[in-house]
Amino acid sequence: MPKQSVIPAGTGKPLAPFVPGSLADGILYVSGTLPFDKDNNVVHVGDAAAQARHVLETIKGVVEEAGGTMDDVTFNMIMITDWANYGAVNAVYAEYFPGDKPARYCIQCGLVKPDALIEIASIAHVGK
Repeated sequence: MPKQSVIPAGTGKPLAPFVPGSLADGILYVSGTLPFDKDNNVVHVGDAAAQARHVLETIKGVVEEAGGTMDDVTFNMIMITDWANYGAVNAVYAEYFPGDKPARYCIQCGLVKPDALIEIASIAHVGK
């Protein structure tokens, strides 16, 4: 099965050559998602919880555009800029994954824009 780009309506132009999601054989790969508005400006500056919610809502939109739900997410790669935000991010994360949790990892690193506190990339199985 050839891959298919997944681009929800209203998605802004990315900063680099990628699409929000790529679907192949029922597996959706969601690109690293930052707390950006459609013009690539960072939203909720200084608020890790609000940025996490924005990122997860964006990921949810990509997953739904591909025909899935957040229950279909099997793996998340989380990048945060400061371990001090780990608790706030986890609190919001738990709202989006209340039942069986996906596998994941979390690392501290620098992100493409200094005001971005979090980035998440995901894998979901949305096929039959």
